[in-house]
Amino acid sequence: MAEPVAHSGPRRALVLSGGGARGAYEAGVLAHVFEHVLPELGPEAHFEVVSGTSVGAVHAAFTAATSHLPGPERAARLIGTWDSMEISQVFRLDARDLLGIPLRALGVATQRRSTAGSVGGLIDVSPLEDLVRNRVPWSELHRNLYERRPAALCVSCTEIRSGRVTVFLDGPLGNTTPWLHDPNSQAISVPLTPQHVRASAAIPFLFPAVKLDERYYVDGGLRMNTPLSPALRLRAERILVIALKHAPGVDEDHPPYPESVITQPAFLLGKVLDALTLDQLEYELHRIGLVNALLDRGTEVYGSDFAERINATVREKRGVGFRPVRDVTIRPSEDIGTLAARCFRKSGKARRLGLLPSLVARAASAGVPNDEADLLSYIYFDREFTRELIEMGIEDARARHGDLLELLCEQPPRDADEPPPRDEAL
Repeated sequence: MAEPVAHSGPRRALVLSGGGARGAYEAGVLAHVFEHVLPELGPEAHFEVVSGTSVGAVHAAFTAATSHLPGPERAARLIGTWDSMEISQVFRLDARDLLGIPLRALGVATQRRSTAGSVGGLIDVSPLEDLVRNRVPWSELHRNLYERRPAALCVSCTEIRSGRVTVFLDGPLGNTTPWLHDPNSQAISVPLTPQHVRASAAIPFLFPAVKLDERYYVDGGLRMNTPLSPALRLRAERILVIALKHAPGVDEDHPPYPESVITQPAFLLGKVLDALTLDQLEYELHRIGLVNALLDRGTEVYGSDFAERINATVREKRGVGFRPVRDVTIRPSEDIGTLAARCFRKSGKARRLGLLPSLVARAASAGVPNDEADLLSYIYFDREFTRELIEMGIEDARARHGDLLELLCEQPPRDADEPPPRDEAL
């Protein structure tokens, strides 16, 4: 087989967030990108770097493993999974699991689940394991990575013992060097498998921790729910970020919640999950803007070699230098917690979800305001809800179609006398 040709244009990255059932929104955005954006850019249009965590890791693996397929087929496969979603396809929960919670909290009972490669967890996730194994064409993954479509796949997890973010890298661009200067995270180059994706999606306590090379890992969203950093460290120049949280206006004024709501466990847990999903994304996006402004102004004042002059020092401290980065971030146009509450009121109570899943869904929405159900939105793996999210994702991506084309298009050819830009990460 001939050596694949490296991509000569701007390095493009796709960054996919975690968020449980909210991932159906991500699927809708991706479906539009697969079917309408990438084909319009040409047959060779691909992301060079794909980075995901939790449900975003599942979608990242799917994106890499299906990049050889026509766009409409990729979109149909992805939408088909979420459009027919049932809670039983993701996890199983029986009476012994529920009754065992207080006993385990008191230390009276131990966890009964322990399977090869995983330990702990309240919920039987074998349906999720089957979903990851069967819906992602793993046999094509490494062939596509070799052909540089994409050239790097990043799956983020949290290592239990140290609490450090661990980014598992696969593909020709999977360089671990940019992580050597970071005491809070590490990168490991390894052929990615369904086990790595399962580890990234292992919500602590609920799902079993996954054993990888003698260490146990859980959900990467605990520390980095939207894994933008790996894309930056792998020198992406143009980045599409799909977030799973609606961004209200900074001056939006909400009335205070009554005490009866503040004391509800479902309400508090939902707000905690929302806080976790904010993670460092807003900071990282703001930082991109600051660095871009610094480089622009510095070049204007000090000359065209400004970036190279400061990067000589920056590389000593960070391992990589600064460079301009462009991004498009697509967010839900409606609050997903509000949508979950509406869907559950409209059809969730009437549908036969199964006795125990129905009890869990009711508990996740008990006592919360009628116009929001944040906790429920993470675990409501039901087609009545996921279909609404898919449609919102498609519509939000369609509204940004022009921005997506501009972000992902090739740069015009440079003049022969113009030197190529330095390929250093932000």
